[in-house]
Amino acid sequence: MNAAHDRAGLAEQLRRLGVERGGALLVHASMRAVGRVDGGTGAVVGALRDALGADGTLVVPSFTPENSDTSRHYLHLVHGLTDRETEAVRARMPPFDPAATAAPSMGRLAEAVRLTPGAVRSNHPQTSFTALGPLAGPLTAHHRPDCHLGEDSPLAFLYEAGAQVLLLGTGFGCCTAFHLGEYRVPSPPRRTYRCVVDTGNGRHWWEYEDVVLDDSEFPALGAEFERTDAGAGAGSAVRTGSVGSAVARLFRFTDAADFATRRLTSRRGPAPA
Repeated sequence: MNAAHDRAGLAEQLRRLGVERGGALLVHASMRAVGRVDGGTGAVVGALRDALGADGTLVVPSFTPENSDTSRHYLHLVHGLTDRETEAVRARMPPFDPAATAAPSMGRLAEAVRLTPGAVRSNHPQTSFTALGPLAGPLTAHHRPDCHLGEDSPLAFLYEAGAQVLLLGTGFGCCTAFHLGEYRVPSPPRRTYRCVVDTGNGRHWWEYEDVVLDDSEFPALGAEFERTDAGAGAGSAVRTGSVGSAVARLFRFTDAADFATRRLTSRRGPAPA
């Protein structure tokens, strides 16, 4: 059996990869890919914070498709059920509570960050983010409830802050920076979303309209992004290396979002007159 990784070694690998001390870092991670770590998931959170330093801010998605009846998670859950069984599922779905609602589909590292003392979470009932560090408050403070991942979400803050993105053992299919590009396509398509909320007057269903989120192109988009140049003499926009047993990819949030905006506009934008 391979030896376990440790916090200090992971932090050093993150520094060598290029994680910026004092910066903001959005992380999508697979703990299975990272492998065995002394101290478990908490040690990985610690290594990320060590690499960022005391002035750095760690950010993870804390999405909750489990409380929506318009999510892929729900549609898979009720597939093949009778109307009565489907209604029973809907009746059991709890309202979103930013202080208590778990985000199991986001993975162990995201959940460990959410549960870390001092973590701050945005209030969106479907696509909240959790942050640790000096920028956690302003980053999460203004997440409009009818804006999943656009200009009124933490993604726009990360863009303006010059944040980095770390895909730790995951692929570009989960790269939320690409979603900001979807909002910046001229006249993006919109759809209706619905989820369970509690505004203080009990549990009820809330319906709202927002941009259609479609990550089906993201793996191919990411492969193309990896082949691009970051700028004159700067080489690839994506730095790749090992962190633990995982392949890690590190890149600038603005590079990914701008690339997605250009490519998705050419593919999804309105046809020329």
